Amino acid sequence: VQLQASGGGLVQAGGSLRLSCALSGFTLHYYAVVWSRQAPGKERERISCISGVDGSTYYADSVKGRFTISGDNAGKTVYLQMNSLKPEDTAVYFCATDYMVGRTCPGVRRMSKWGEGTQVTVSS
Repeated sequence: VQLQASGGGLVQAGGSLRLSCALSGFTLHYYAVVWSRQAPGKERERISCISGVDGSTYYADSVKGRFTISGDNAGKTVYLQMNSLKPEDTAVYFCATDYMVGRTCPGVRRMSKWGEGTQVTVSS
């Protein structure tokens, strides 16, 4: 079971980026996948979740209305579309799963599988 995040980069404030999380060894159809981020000197923050079990999603208040999480039909990639980016969105972004079959987003607890992060830098 592996996850690999990609798509980060440098963007100006107000711009957009789309992150991808490639899943191997499992598909979204039976699990939930979470996007988290960690800014320098700050704790890791869970910002979004999607469950392939029931289609439930979750957004932290800090990104609600600006970020959209989705999955492809094959269940092998999870996307995070990030619009109206702000300098405070600068962080390393990670995708992860608790790898519990049948999980919906409200039930997600401690992540057990993490991918390597991708850096997002938003300039003012």
